[in-house]
Amino acid sequence: MRKLIDRFLREKSGASAVEFALVLPVFVLVMLGIIAYGIYFGATHSVQQLAADAARASIAGLSDPERIQIANRHVTENARQYALLDVSHVSVEAGPVATDATQFRVAVFYDASSLPIWAIGPILPLPSQTIARTAVVKRGGY
Repeated sequence: MRKLIDRFLREKSGASAVEFALVLPVFVLVMLGIIAYGIYFGATHSVQQLAADAARASIAGLSDPERIQIANRHVTENARQYALLDVSHVSVEAGPVATDATQFRVAVFYDASSLPIWAIGPILPLPSQTIARTAVVKRGGY
């Protein structure tokens, strides 16, 4: 029996297979997390950029209704330029800032439930499926 135990402790031929079996699931989980969060951060950046561009475009309006129309039109026309965004899931809220009449706010909301990352949701903790980003610009002329 002692010889069998000594032989078992000296034998190294299966060590690589055991190490591979232990490390592979962790490695795959880390790679899936990097890919999932990379896609999510890319979509979040796209929504933020869309909100900032719409806010800058709204400066051209002479009145609040015209600024709101410009912001909505800008988001509708330009959302399809972003590869990670589906235009049908984008919504906009625009209007003057309630606490400061010299500022105009554009908020863009994106329902990210169509992104492919939610398939791995039970394995990884993922953020909210709704991405909301806001941009505020100073009104010109006063």
